[in-house]
Amino acid sequence: MKQKQYILVIDDEEAVREAVTDILDLEDLPVLAANSGEEGVALYAQHHDEVGLVILDLSMPGLSGQQTLLRLKEINPDVQVLLSSGYSRQEVNGFFADLGVTGFLQKPYNALRLLEIVKSHL
Repeated sequence: MKQKQYILVIDDEEAVREAVTDILDLEDLPVLAANSGEEGVALYAQHHDEVGLVILDLSMPGLSGQQTLLRLKEINPDVQVLLSSGYSRQEVNGFFADLGVTGFLQKPYNALRLLEIVKSHL
């Protein structure tokens, strides 16, 4: 049986992190969670061989979503990243067009949308 890969959730909003973690836990999907870009990069550096997908908030204090993405790609150029943002897909595409993002999850989203997009990328 293939070992399940972690989903790394990087979001500075505690309520969002907890909700996403709870939803993924209910589907028996293992989760790592970080409250900042810095913590997310550190977790990814430790567990990158076990992480199948990163859900990354675009707007965070400190290390921004874009800076975090660049650091993750330094560790693994093939990292699979779903950007999560209140901005529209068109606005986000402008920022990240050349960075090889896996997908986009527009906030606010519900549990069904989260699971649909996560499962399509695992």
